[in-house]
Amino acid sequence: MLVGKHSHEAAATCKATTDRIKSGILLVKGKVGGDGDNNNKIHWKDTGGVPCTLGGQQSSLKRLIVGGGSGVKMNDGTLVFPVEGTKREGAGKDEKTVSLILYLKDTKNWTLSKGMSADGCSVPSVVEWKGKLMMMTACDGGRRRVYESGDKGNSWTEALGTLSRVWGSKQQGNVKAVGSGFSTATIDGVEDNRNVMLVTLPVYPKEKEKCELHLWLTDNTHIVDIGPVSGDDDAAASALLYKSAEGESGDGNKEEKLIALYEKKKGDGEKPSPGMLSVRLTEQLQRVKVVLTTWKKVDDLVSKLCTSSSTAKDASPENACATDKITDGLVGFLSGNFSDTTWKDEYLGVNATVKKEDGAEKTDNGVTFKGRGAGAQWPVGEQGENQLYHFANYNFTLVATVSIHKVPEGDTPIPLMGAKINDGNNNPVLLGLSYNKKKKWILLCDGGNTRDLSSTWEPQTQYQVAIVLQNGKQGSVYVDGKPLEGMPFDLKNKGSKVISHFYIGGDGDSAEGQEGLSVTVRNVLLYNRPLSSEEIAALAKNTITIPKREGPKTLVVDARSPTVSAQDVERTVTQSNSPGQLPLEEEPLTANIGAGGDVSSAASVTTTPSSDDGPTVVTVGGDKMRGNGSPQTPEVGVSSGEDGETLEVTDAQGEEGIHPPAGEVNATALNGSLGNVSQGNNSDAGTVRGSGLLPSLLLLLLLGLWGFAAL
Repeated sequence: MLVGKHSHEAAATCKATTDRIKSGILLVKGKVGGDGDNNNKIHWKDTGGVPCTLGGQQSSLKRLIVGGGSGVKMNDGTLVFPVEGTKREGAGKDEKTVSLILYLKDTKNWTLSKGMSADGCSVPSVVEWKGKLMMMTACDGGRRRVYESGDKGNSWTEALGTLSRVWGSKQQGNVKAVGSGFSTATIDGVEDNRNVMLVTLPVYPKEKEKCELHLWLTDNTHIVDIGPVSGDDDAAASALLYKSAEGESGDGNKEEKLIALYEKKKGDGEKPSPGMLSVRLTEQLQRVKVVLTTWKKVDDLVSKLCTSSSTAKDASPENACATDKITDGLVGFLSGNFSDTTWKDEYLGVNATVKKEDGAEKTDNGVTFKGRGAGAQWPVGEQGENQLYHFANYNFTLVATVSIHKVPEGDTPIPLMGAKINDGNNNPVLLGLSYNKKKKWILLCDGGNTRDLSSTWEPQTQYQVAIVLQNGKQGSVYVDGKPLEGMPFDLKNKGSKVISHFYIGGDGDSAEGQEGLSVTVRNVLLYNRPLSSEEIAALAKNTITIPKREGPKTLVVDARSPTVSAQDVERTVTQSNSPGQLPLEEEPLTANIGAGGDVSSAASVTTTPSSDDGPTVVTVGGDKMRGNGSPQTPEVGVSSGEDGETLEVTDAQGEEGIHPPAGEVNATALNGSLGNVSQGNNSDAGTVRGSGLLPSLLLLLLLGLWGFAAL
């Protein structure tokens, strides 16, 4: 570890190239153990001074001190320590603190990084993440900035698209910054041991004056508040230690330990603080594993978006539909997890709030909004102290599947979805899409300016809408994978204004002509990056083509088997036949498989041959779907685990937002353009409904019925 010493080497004996900075830093090495086999104490005996000539590497610095945060040993053996520097820009100007790193290579050569943070950033902590160094600092203005470097600090880039400026403080005035715990961990037993970052930071609950130390989990995309770790203590600076090693039993099982070390604040009139306190975070570590399992399940569901009807060539790594690309930067996902006024994020991050409880109704994988004032708000700046979606001020893509059920009557365009900026008491639209009684799309931008578009919409028709912000100043809107006219365009009035929230299904305001309106929004995806036009097109086109219906034709098969045992299951399968075959009417296949093991209900199969005609419109569950539409899909429960215990984790809103049994995750199946499951070739694709996994016997039955119905 690095420590500071009180007496610095005299300027006369130090051969530094500048008199403005003399290193007063020692490198201290500790050795674990000593007398006795059970002695695990650390003996700090080996000390060595950092060269006093170090200041010559940064002539702009006046002073250099140890930063107080944890260092890291990189994969190449380099020891990296965070340090603080003080510089003066000129006579009469205030001194500014900056954060940078000091690293030791080959145990001999010390190097002070050329790059540094912005002025006013202190108490840095450093970790190595995927070949880069990441440095977290507490900066003037109350927000923590995170920087990344791929060249050992020669240059730093602020991570505005991921972690930077996410965490803040509600405290005002000249408040002393405190260091954060910042560590990486490879969590055993999750996704072949998943790499994550763990952070401990103070949080100031609204109902309390004392600060609580919270543990946060992130994979540099998703962020979840695991919960408090400091109890009733008013915590300040903190550090984290994660250890995974073979247990003492020798059975090959690893023993994991997550330990938080924090400083207890000294309150007015209280006795001096006892110093540092440590707590083992056993329960929090189990909650981390629950969250990671949930992320994996949701990623798997979203990945089916581009693999359901794509060929092997289409799914190649270079293709926009490759699995790793379609979830790359996917931060939030709103689907069928809705109750009361809360539309919960499937990734357990930030929840959306429905503004009018009696104007919202849960539907398959989404919400139907009705009447005046209906709609949902997904907060960005409105989150307050900690803003998990701060990236949206620079880059984002918001994608949703929408259906407008009725043509509005008034002259005022009706908001559908978009982003609003925080402008005092007013929240004008930065970028959004509306619709009017002429069945035309209306673009909103730059604080409420409107632009009529020639593109039209039809009621009871399902569309995929994507709204994109790039570099904080360029906007685009897509419908069914195609950019609307005039895209992209420059946003001239945003400036430094920040996004308040996303609005979905309506902006929550009462407006003329909204009586009797009804809009359904399903499967809302939020990315922390601007998706390319190819990726957006891939999302939109990856659906089953449903041809025109011609005349009823039903096939009913009584399927019974005493050997099948599962929960009640309902399945619907849609088939597209090769060109030239006669069109058949959809024939629903339903099978109720009881817990007793018998298939007790009649089953009918749905087959719909394709045709060479152009895009068609078909009504499914009240919604029309164009030629690239697909049926609605209800929820699917994905379950693993045995003990049935419940773990509770606080979500980003402070609610008990994670309640799956150990090892169990309930996720929502994708519908519409997000819900197709591949059947192994290009001509047969289906949508699966129900809860539980499809038994192999029923799968064989479905395959046999498909072949029979195609004859």
